[in-house]
Amino acid sequence: MAASPQLAVSPVPLFDAYAPAEVAKRVRDIGVAKAAASVPTMLALAVLAGAFIALGALFFTVTITAGSAQSPHFGLIRLAGGVTFSLGLILVVVGGAELFTGNNLLAMAWASGRVTTVHVLRNWGWVYAGNLLGAVGTAVLVWLAGIQTLSDGAVGETMVRIARAKVSLDPITALARGILCNALVCLAVWLCMAARSVADKILAILFPISAFVACGFEHSVANLYFLPMGLLLTASGAAPMSFAGAAANLALVTVGNILGGTLLVALVYWSVYLRQDRAAKPEPGGS
Repeated sequence: MAASPQLAVSPVPLFDAYAPAEVAKRVRDIGVAKAAASVPTMLALAVLAGAFIALGALFFTVTITAGSAQSPHFGLIRLAGGVTFSLGLILVVVGGAELFTGNNLLAMAWASGRVTTVHVLRNWGWVYAGNLLGAVGTAVLVWLAGIQTLSDGAVGETMVRIARAKVSLDPITALARGILCNALVCLAVWLCMAARSVADKILAILFPISAFVACGFEHSVANLYFLPMGLLLTASGAAPMSFAGAAANLALVTVGNILGGTLLVALVYWSVYLRQDRAAKPEPGGS
């Protein structure tokens, strides 16, 4: 009798759950590592946890807000807007693109001595310019396509209202909203780095981006679309939107985004995980 062929053993899927005995070992080992952590590491991670829970509480507060008689579903509308806006970062991360706000995480490589300040600023400058061309070009195409006329012009009214609201922000508010926004955007990108699949990446993006939109934070690249759209739609009207106001908002929000992404995410995580591994000197990073 011929010998029976051996059955091939399939590898354990990456998404398969850990067995209870493995969970016990993981919890034990993590406990040992936590107990041995230095005070600066514990403190930094504890500060992050407090901020994360506070952001979750803020997202919750906005979502359950009923609103006024004019807008009875305020919270749910903001939540829906945040979910749909997530399409942008999903396309960037999964489709493969360069986003200025996400690239603020380059500060980790800079702090590690892997790239120079010139390399970082070169990347940010060119990527910002590219984001500007893409966003403004899209605004022009949308305008030419007449999307603003949908729903008897209600879509255009919404576009103008969004742009005017951004221009009307005072400097401190615009800066603070920019900081909070890019902290969440960079956290979404950070979470994507842990993802194993496209579905993982989409799920990692969904909640941080929904939160920043629902809470009304300010994203510079999004404003590169919103503000030109408002300028286009009001250019021939009785009350044209101020170009100087749009430029001022964009400058403040951009600075806020840089501070939020570099200081609150990149450099915090660098100080926790990478400060001991700083390179002796920067590596070449292109011309």
